[in-house]
Amino acid sequence: MSRMGRPTVRLELTEDERETLVRWSRRASSSQALALRSRIVLACAEPEATDGSVAAAMQVSRPTVARWRKRFAARRLQGLCDEPRPGRPPSITIDRIEDVVITTLEQTPENATHWSRASMAKHSGLSKTTIGRIWNRFDLKPHVADTFKISNDPLFFDKVVDVVGLYLDPPVGAIVLCVDEKSQIQALDRSAPVLPMMPGMPERRTHDYVRHGVTTLFAAFDTATGEVITAIHRRHRTTEFRKFLNRIDREVPDDLDVHLICDNYQTHKTPEIKRWLEKHPRFHIHYTPTYSSWLNQVERWFAYLTGQLLQRGVHKNLQALERDLRNWVDTWNAEPKPFVWTKTAEEILGKLGRLCERISRSGH
Repeated sequence: MSRMGRPTVRLELTEDERETLVRWSRRASSSQALALRSRIVLACAEPEATDGSVAAAMQVSRPTVARWRKRFAARRLQGLCDEPRPGRPPSITIDRIEDVVITTLEQTPENATHWSRASMAKHSGLSKTTIGRIWNRFDLKPHVADTFKISNDPLFFDKVVDVVGLYLDPPVGAIVLCVDEKSQIQALDRSAPVLPMMPGMPERRTHDYVRHGVTTLFAAFDTATGEVITAIHRRHRTTEFRKFLNRIDREVPDDLDVHLICDNYQTHKTPEIKRWLEKHPRFHIHYTPTYSSWLNQVERWFAYLTGQLLQRGVHKNLQALERDLRNWVDTWNAEPKPFVWTKTAEEILGKLGRLCERISRSGH
């Protein structure tokens, strides 16, 4: 029996409408809601497009696609804008708001790298409070800057697929260990005693400190159980890394293959390490792509260690620091917590592709 329902509204766009929709969908100053609506309408205008196919492509629900298809058919471009709300009409026109948003995104003030509320208020003639509300409405934070780094590894695709495959579908009869070293861990002592927290007053410490040397923590994080094999050495050369591999070899049962996930630090690739791996055929090493330490789960574990022990720790000598490191690891291993990896290689590569597309559209 064929399904009965309302017929789909067909959309035919004029050249001006298509040009405007494309501009709205790509322009950085458009709100994300308007950009999504524009992409939905453009997709609906394609031959043989259905609500279901557009919803799948846009990753939205079918009712959402149907709503904007009908709104556009009834009111054209104006139908994609938000409905006016009851109450006193706004005292600032849409054009002035758009000017603030576009200026924030596409220009910089004189003698400054980014806008402040004061400089934008002076430039636009609006109050600093109004500028703050506009930026908050469009989630604009000119004072915040983040960083990113795109790997230039020619084998990036293959390495991502390899490492993520070990996380999501580990081999039978094997253990997967994320291996790295946290070097230059400093034993820091404050120049005055730390003042403890009191009601209405946070813990207080001096901004200066005294260094008492550095040490290195080698760690192998078991992705299945969350347990960690560790070793502490004062240096982090090939010799120390080989000693750590020997420790892993002793602690992992002989009947298991060992898959090691490492970064591209030169110590992990020296001829001595390669000879060691040849003599231990149950060990298989997998390298993460260049500039992709986020792919190694032990880095997340190091972040826990830093936040819970090192960031606010006070140590008067290296021995005290190393003792605290061992105690912290023992406590972790008493109740280990594996990390749940959910992203597939396809999702990671797709997100990277979208980032590269944004970079190419930025014109830089």
